[in-house]
Amino acid sequence: MSSILLSLQVSAVRDIVPAGSSEWWDKAWRTGFHKQPWEGPCWLAYGGLRGDECADLRVHGGVDKAVCAYPGEHYAYWRATLPVLDFPHGAFGENFTTHGLLESGVCIGDTFRIGEAIVQISQPRQPCWKLARRWRVKDLTAQVERTGLTGFYFRVLQHGRVARGDGFHLEDRPRPNWPLSLCNEIMHHRREDRSAALELSQVPELAGAWKDALWSRASAEKEERRT
Repeated sequence: MSSILLSLQVSAVRDIVPAGSSEWWDKAWRTGFHKQPWEGPCWLAYGGLRGDECADLRVHGGVDKAVCAYPGEHYAYWRATLPVLDFPHGAFGENFTTHGLLESGVCIGDTFRIGEAIVQISQPRQPCWKLARRWRVKDLTAQVERTGLTGFYFRVLQHGRVARGDGFHLEDRPRPNWPLSLCNEIMHHRREDRSAALELSQVPELAGAWKDALWSRASAEKEERRT
């Protein structure tokens, strides 16, 4: 099977009201995490899919994170690992559930035509605490980082309509030496490798937030040498 969009999901922001239990997850929170399937074409703008909202624009959304994508192949693993949870597409808060775009097989800067739009991979996804709270699995965020089954973000280079079943057609691969699996390894598992952090931070197509975080990590070595 070629690379395709298995499903797309959007959601408005909603306020979650506590149920009154003493559980760690039972707190008030505001989120756009509860994605719902969208049937038919959907307009993909430079800021994301029409009808999709982010609760905290400081850390979600924006040009570099306009579309959250998650490989559909990963769902078999999570359903086997956490069988009490029936994870539907969109369970990881993604807008695009994909097939054929694994972290080990796609790279920073990969540019795809899908439907009328053109999108570019900007960074692997770093899941936040909302994933754990949504599914009431306290270490789920840590499990995602540990396994490398993170998904990734697209920036939008050309807006247009997209729909379930559209194919991803690779237009350009400017950074073939930077698969997302390697980026995840450097970010999460090779924290002491400051030379790798510096090298990755200089990849032009990498999202700005990752560039800043990796550059700060690499620069810490210089500060230590001065003291």
